[in-house]
Amino acid sequence: MLQIRSFATSVLSLFFLAAPISALSQAAPSNRTPVLVELFTSEGCSSCPPADALLAKLDHDQPIQNAEIIVLGEHVDYWDNLGWHDRFSSHQYTERQNQYSARLGVDGVYTPQMIVDGTDQFVGNDSSHAHRSIASAAQKAKLNLLLSRPVVDARKISASVSLPASSVSSSRVELYAALVDPTDITDVRNGENGGRRLQHVGVVRNLQRIGSLKDLAAGPLSFSLNAPGDANVVNMRVVVFAQLNDQGTVLGAVVIDVKP
Repeated sequence: MLQIRSFATSVLSLFFLAAPISALSQAAPSNRTPVLVELFTSEGCSSCPPADALLAKLDHDQPIQNAEIIVLGEHVDYWDNLGWHDRFSSHQYTERQNQYSARLGVDGVYTPQMIVDGTDQFVGNDSSHAHRSIASAAQKAKLNLLLSRPVVDARKISASVSLPASSVSSSRVELYAALVDPTDITDVRNGENGGRRLQHVGVVRNLQRIGSLKDLAAGPLSFSLNAPGDANVVNMRVVVFAQLNDQGTVLGAVVIDVKP
């Protein structure tokens, strides 16, 4: 694991040295640096609601100076056979968590788990650790990704992502797009949380790799995401983030509401 982490650090260092200064931004358009906070959670896990509440507080309060906290709630599926099927769960998110665990040297997977900018993992209800980690991540330079206004066609949401400095190019940095419910509520009937009404934020309903940073050298990169049948399309968000290969460090992120 140490070799993998050292390699990622070296790649990141070389990337920033090669990139023109104009391609890097210490601040998002809101004068805050974007920081991606992922929470691996499940409606079947009794210790997850406090972590969901912390994610909601980070999203709503934006409590870290100079940080624009962009949240993703990724519901894993390994709780689904333990009394309650989480309607937001996906094996894709379980696989994403497994890949993080392998890279970050974590012995297995667990919920709730929070990961900040792909580099720091900890128990998802640890507020102090979350604040420290986000504050640290906000001090790092980020790519100034820009998103166009989304266009809705039935359940398909289309947009494009661009980078002001078109000379920046790297196939080692992947681009991902996520379609997100800002808030959701579930009345859980069975399992560890049976009888509870759970509230979620940043629920990921669709996550896709849309290309690499190299693709942005030719101009804006267009992409489309399909919303699930139960989603309220106009109230959703689109999140795009750039991440080193093998789910390494997150180098930039941007979010926009579907509804203007």
